[in-house]
Order: sequence, then structure tokens, then C-alpha cells
Amino acid sequence: MKKIVTLSLVAAMSTTMAFGSTASDLRAMKVEIAKLKAEVSSLKKSGSPAKIKKLTKKINTVKAHDSGDNIKWGADLRTSIDSINYDMADGSDRSKNDLMSMRLWLNMAYSPNPHNVFKGQLSMNKAFGADFRDPFNTPGGNRPLSMGGMFDWTGNEALTDNQLKVRQAFWLYLGDNLFGADIPWTFSIGRRPSTNGFLANLRDDDAAQSPLAHVINVEFDGLSSKLDLSNVTGIPGMSIKLCMGQGSTNAAPLFATAASYANEGNQLEDIKLAGFIFEPYNDGQFIVKSTWYKAFDLPGMDMNPDGTPTAFRQFGDMQGAALSVMVDGLTEEGYFADAKVFGSFAWSKTQPDSGKAMLGSTDSETGTSYWIGTQLPVTENGKLGLEYNHGSKYWRPFTYAEDTMIGSKLAARGDAFEAYFTYQLTDALSAQLRYTKIDYDYTGSNGFFGNFSGNAIKISDIKAGAAAVQQMGGQQGVMNAVQGGQITQQQAQGMLMAAGMAPQIVESAQDFRFYLRYRF
Repeated sequence: MKKIVTLSLVAAMSTTMAFGSTASDLRAMKVEIAKLKAEVSSLKKSGSPAKIKKLTKKINTVKAHDSGDNIKWGADLRTSIDSINYDMADGSDRSKNDLMSMRLWLNMAYSPNPHNVFKGQLSMNKAFGADFRDPFNTPGGNRPLSMGGMFDWTGNEALTDNQLKVRQAFWLYLGDNLFGADIPWTFSIGRRPSTNGFLANLRDDDAAQSPLAHVINVEFDGLSSKLDLSNVTGIPGMSIKLCMGQGSTNAAPLFATAASYANEGNQLEDIKLAGFIFEPYNDGQFIVKSTWYKAFDLPGMDMNPDGTPTAFRQFGDMQGAALSVMVDGLTEEGYFADAKVFGSFAWSKTQPDSGKAMLGSTDSETGTSYWIGTQLPVTENGKLGLEYNHGSKYWRPFTYAEDTMIGSKLAARGDAFEAYFTYQLTDALSAQLRYTKIDYDYTGSNGFFGNFSGNAIKISDIKAGAAAVQQMGGQQGVMNAVQGGQITQQQAQGMLMAAGMAPQIVESAQDFRFYLRYRF
């Protein structure tokens, strides 16, 4: 009987060791298994109980070591080429027709039991060649050579530092009955999955992550807890999730001061966010989600008298909310059974600190946005998507990590149009063509929360002021008009400022992308 048990253990080892191990580990284990099989063969002949016991102990030791090595890995590699173009407010344009990039996600997951889950994601997202000038440390526009630096020739061979990008790393607990009630619940803490949320996931061809993408699409560290209310209410999919996150810390770096990691009074305060996601109904076909949040101590820059930006400082708080609805399948059968349509409305409201201005106004300002779209099956393996969104003057979402090369389309204070076609070539390989066009009505769509990059100025006014300066023959002509009493000093200052801003203001942006994506 012991011989049979020993043989079974060897067979089990040959199966379990095939997962969660490196190639060198597998080779070493195969050698060990071969030795153990030889010993088993010998034991069959000798029948020594003592040797069988000793061998069983050795097998159990190896198996116990292997059982803790069960992280499952997945690879997601996307190579893209983008043709981008910017139409500036002064009539000029800037473009790059061959921006090639590579994005790698290494996905990790481990579950020691049904209630505990670890998930992580290591990320690389780089341009081909990775030759980017540092705009803050290279005066004059020079691109300095450095070991593993700007030119991507020795990035993984030179001695640099120990940085590794961790896009996600969080622990998730899955509970069955909250306080004895029939309420499944979850709790999670870490670097949470907070990009590619609901509705944005369609064009990105991913499963929806936690947030509503109309208002939140950024990476952050925090916690969340979800209560599934569907069993106690009888309403399909009803749930509420509470979320808290932190976007920066005020702690002093190690050795920066005598009191390492203590609060620094002359630096930015902690930036924090809290809110909830409420799903009133979700039966898989009709999906309704809503969210509300409040963000505290938001940063930005103001403008110095010479027109340059000040250092980052904090300007106030902000609230935001969204209601998003999707119908996944317009009919039970036929072509429209796989068609999706959606609509979303979002709102934001600034709350500037006393004596400060957010987005160019010392008052509390409200912004709104609406977003509609559809995704239609074109072939058995192809999907066509069409989307449109519009934002008002003071609209400001947290969508800085949206997957575009020309800035967040959902942050547009103006109109954005998008069309894409995604085709599944094989089980692991897909391709996509995507076109995005953004027409801005106001400045500051992709800025922060102060008055330098976040200020909402009507672009048509900037163009009119710049055109007037040109008609008057430049700055000297404007000053002559002031002296002649044709315009006031204040009007002259506004016109000259508009002329200086126009070459830096994007009026319209376009991005045409093609990618190939492998994931398994």
C-alpha cells in the first residue's frame, strides 16, 4: 500500500510542478523526479518500509515547497503606431505621423483560498527608441546622452537604479454573509485597478475596471469595500461600493530633513479622494451605475507677472458625480443581440479656498459633460464602435490616464468624436483601427486645477485678440492705438496676451491609431 501511495505522490508532483515555476526550476524538478522514480523502482524490489518512509518524507518536502509557488502569470503586449496632429489657435499645426509605442502588462494573480485573492500588474509603456528630452532639465532643447537614459541603447544593461513600475498590486477579501445577513461583500486595499473603467473599457477592448470612466480614470493607492444588496432587495445587481484613495503624500523623504517622513509645512498637503459607486440595477443586459466623489487639496499652478508658471500649490476641493447606463443587447436574438448602446451624464463643481481661484474663477463653478456611444458587431470577430462626448466651460474630470496620445477626450471642454474597429485575429491576437478628433471650445481641458493650465478661456476670444494684434502691425501698432485713444490699456494687454497664448493653445486635435495586441 505504501508503495502505491509513493507512486501516486510522484505522479502528482509531475503535474503540480508544471505551474508557477521558472524554466530552470522545472528542469531541476524533472531531475529530482527522475531520481525519485528510480528509487521507487528500487523500492519495489527491496520492499524496505524504512526507505519508503524516508522517500515519502522527501517527496512531501518538495511538494510543500512547490505548493507555495502558485502565482499565475498572463502577458499582454500591444504595439501601436499613431498619427497625431494638433491645430493651434494661431493657425499653425504640429504633428507626428509615425509615433510608435509598445505597452507591456504582466498580470499576476494568486488565491490561496476562495476568500483571499492577490492581484498585481507590472507595466512598461514606451516609445520605440525612447528618446524624450527632459523639458525641465535640458535648457535649449538638447538631448543629453546618459547611461540608461534618454537614448534607449543601454536601458537594461547600464547600472542605474532599482525602479520597477507597478501598475496594480492589491489584496481582495471576498466575504459571504455580512453580519449574518445574506449580503456578499468585499474589501480591498493597495494600488487599485482604477483605469479603463465602465464604458471606456469598450473601446479599449478590456473588462471594465472599478470606476466610472466618465469622471475617474487615474491610477491611485487606496481601499474599497463593496456590499452586494441584490439578495436582500430582490433587485438584480444592486450594490454599493465605498472608495478612498490618496494621490500624494506630504511626508518628507528619507534624509531630506532631520525628521524623516514627518509632514513638511512648506510642501503640498496630502491629496485625497473619497466617494461611492452605487449600482441600482444590473441584470447583465440593462446596466445602471452612478458615482459621487469629493477630492481634497487639489494642486495646480498660477501665473507670474511675466507669464511663467508658479510652483505647484493647492487651490481647493472638488466634487463630481456621474450616471451611466448601458444596454448590452438590444434584442434577445439576431444581429442586435450583440449590439451595445450607452449614455452617460457627469457633473463637477469646484470649491476654491478663500482668496484663490480654481480653473480661472474665485467662485464655485459647475461643469457638465454628456457622452453617448454604441458598439456593433460587424463580422463574427469584428466590432465597430462610435462615440461622442461634449464638455462645458468648467468641466473637469480625473481622466488623466485615459489611453490616448492627444489627451483625454472625456476631459474636452468642447466636442470629441471617435470611431474604432476591433478585430480578433486569433484567440490571442487582436488588431484595432481607431480615429479620435477633439474640437476645443475653451482652454485648460487637460490642465490641473489652478489658473495657469486649468484656466477656462474661450478659444475664439484668443483667436480674435491675436488677429487684432496682427492687423495692427504687432505690439508697436497696439501701443500706438493706445496712445491714439483707439483702445484702452486694458484692452491692449488682453490682445497682447492673446497673441502670446495663441501659438501654445490647441484648438483641435486628431489621432489615428493602429495596433496589434497579444494577450494570453
